[in-house]
Amino acid sequence: MTPAEAAPTAESAPPAPAPASVEPAPGATPPRNPLVARAAAELIGTALLVAIVVGSGIQATELTKDVGLQLLANSTATVFGLGILILLFGPVSGAHFNPVVTLAEWWTARRGGAGVTPREVAVYVPAQVLGAIAGAILADAMFGEPLVKWSTHDRSAGHLLLGEVVATAGLILLIFGLARANQLRFAPVAVASYIGAAYWFTSSTSFANPAVTIGRAFTDTFAGIAPGSVAGFIGMQLVGGVVGLALVALIFMPGRSAE
Repeated sequence: MTPAEAAPTAESAPPAPAPASVEPAPGATPPRNPLVARAAAELIGTALLVAIVVGSGIQATELTKDVGLQLLANSTATVFGLGILILLFGPVSGAHFNPVVTLAEWWTARRGGAGVTPREVAVYVPAQVLGAIAGAILADAMFGEPLVKWSTHDRSAGHLLLGEVVATAGLILLIFGLARANQLRFAPVAVASYIGAAYWFTSSTSFANPAVTIGRAFTDTFAGIAPGSVAGFIGMQLVGGVVGLALVALIFMPGRSAE
C-alpha cells in the first residue's frame, strides 16, 4: 500500500468534532427563545436579585448593629446570588436585569453589532422594573416588614451621584469589554465580583441599575433609597452607561493590520 493509499480519504476520515458552544451572558445575544420566555427570565431574575439585596440587608441589620458587618453580609449575598442568576438566566435572555445594560446592547446593535431590537427593549425594561418592585415586596414579606413602605434613606448627595456614574460606567466597560475580547464565558464570575467590589469602593454602594433603584424605593430597610433620590440616581446611571460605552470604544477599538 502506497502512502497515498494509506492516507485517510475525505470519505473515510472521522468527522471533526463540533466546536463547544459558549453560553450567552450579559451583553451577549442568546439564542432567540420566545420573547415571552425572555421577558419572564428578566422579570424573575430581577425580582430575585432585588429580593437578595433587600432580604440580606434586612437579615444583616437583625443580626448585628455594626454597619461594616451589615454591608459585608449584604455584599457577600449579592455576589453569590448575582453570579448564580447570571449563570441560570444567561442562556435564556442574556441575564441583563438592568435597563442600562439592555439600552447599551440596543445601541451596539443599531451600530452593526449583535443585540436586542427596539421591540425587545420595550419588553425587557418594563419586565425588569416590575420584577424589581416585586422582589422588594417579596423580601419585605419574608421578614414581616410592611409590604410597601417608601424608603426614608436619602441618597441625594453629589458624591453619591458621582459614585453611581463610576459604578455604572465600570459595569458597562466590564460587560461589553468582555464581549469585545470574546471572554463572555467569564461573565457570571466577573460581573458578580465587580458588583461586590463596587459595594465597597463606590460611595453609593453601587446600585448601577435603574430597575433595582426603583425597586429599592419600595422598602424602608437597609437597602432602601428615598423616592426623592431615585431620579438623580437613574440619571447618573444613564450617564455612566454612556461613559462606559465610550470607554469600550476607546480601549477595544479594532486593531490595524500590518501592511
